[in-house]
Amino acid sequence: MFGNKALKSTLFISMLTLAGLAVSFQANAACNLVSTVDNKPLAIKAVATDTPEAKQFLETCVNPYTKMYMADAEAAKKGKREYNYNNCTGCHGGKLEGIMAPSLSKNTAGGQGAFDQKWVYAKNATDKGMFETIAAGTPGTSGGTMFIWHNQLPGKTGDGLSTDQILKAVAYIRTQYKGDGEKTWLK
Repeated sequence: MFGNKALKSTLFISMLTLAGLAVSFQANAACNLVSTVDNKPLAIKAVATDTPEAKQFLETCVNPYTKMYMADAEAAKKGKREYNYNNCTGCHGGKLEGIMAPSLSKNTAGGQGAFDQKWVYAKNATDKGMFETIAAGTPGTSGGTMFIWHNQLPGKTGDGLSTDQILKAVAYIRTQYKGDGEKTWLK
């Protein structure tokens, strides 16, 4: 009899432990960044110099700047500064209209290229997807490739960009959307 109770107790404790591990694993797995090029995991981790917003994003895959910039045009200027300063304008244009790279405003009136009304990579409809595309580059579906920009990734352009710099640029891009409202980040 005692052996049966002990077995049941051990089983019950084991199940609780496994359930706790599963919940813990799910919390840790909430933000798995993957490459747009080959869908492999991206080794981007929070570092001491990251802002609280960058650390929050790396835990949740929710860009805190997007909501902030959508509500405050003055705050959005910080994202515009990152976009301009890091020369995103050279390929995507000063008004996100697309020059030698696709438009980032997704203007339904059309533009210079086939991808001006839709995202080249559907994942860019989310902040997580756009972060992954900027951080680790692209395979060149639209005719050109985007360089690797995140400073923690091998092969980065120059000194690379921090998680925070990329998040601010993504949030700025979101504030300039001119499309049809079907993108998940605008709802």
